[in-house]
Amino acid sequence: MVVLGAPSIIPSTSATAAVRRAEALIPTPFGDFRMLAYADEPDAYAPHLALVHPEMKPDTEVIVRIHSECITGDLFGSKRCDCGEQLNRSMRIVSAGKGILIYLRQEGRGIGIINKLKAYQLQDHGMDTIQANVHLGLEIDARHYEVAQEMLADLGISKIQLLTNNPEKIEAFENGPVEVVRRLPIIIDPGKENLAYLRTKEISMGHWLKL
Repeated sequence: MVVLGAPSIIPSTSATAAVRRAEALIPTPFGDFRMLAYADEPDAYAPHLALVHPEMKPDTEVIVRIHSECITGDLFGSKRCDCGEQLNRSMRIVSAGKGILIYLRQEGRGIGIINKLKAYQLQDHGMDTIQANVHLGLEIDARHYEVAQEMLADLGISKIQLLTNNPEKIEAFENGPVEVVRRLPIIIDPGKENLAYLRTKEISMGHWLKL
């Protein structure tokens, strides 16, 4: 059991690119978490974050959500995607299961907010999310998950139950230091504003959504 107010959850011995730079207790509407910041540089403006339940036990099959940043959905509640709702649902599940939420700074499936807004404009003119990225000369999904594995390893975790609908996220762990022992679905009811987007993810990107 981790004691609140302790200077560190687990001594950090990581020599990887994901270096633990700071941590503090963060009370949230979903319960208390310790927020840890990981970055290459000690004063990085946008580090990756881990929200760790104070009673997380690293020697168990820890419930983990790896959530990629979505400013429009997470912060402003955009209905064009289900990201904000997934984040809130994940926080509830992680809190109840004494797990971890990892927040990776790879906005817009890794293309950044500016390109994401450009892609939205193209979608407003009839393209789907894949066609828009391709039209802009961008990858369909430019996200990577190695840093998440480094963060989990730094926390002493070797086995996880991964909260995801994305098969590529599962595949990313196949040859890494952390084993996915179980996938936990996170299904959000679609709305009229994001139904077409979610169907593209299901049909063209293979996400397990069952729309």
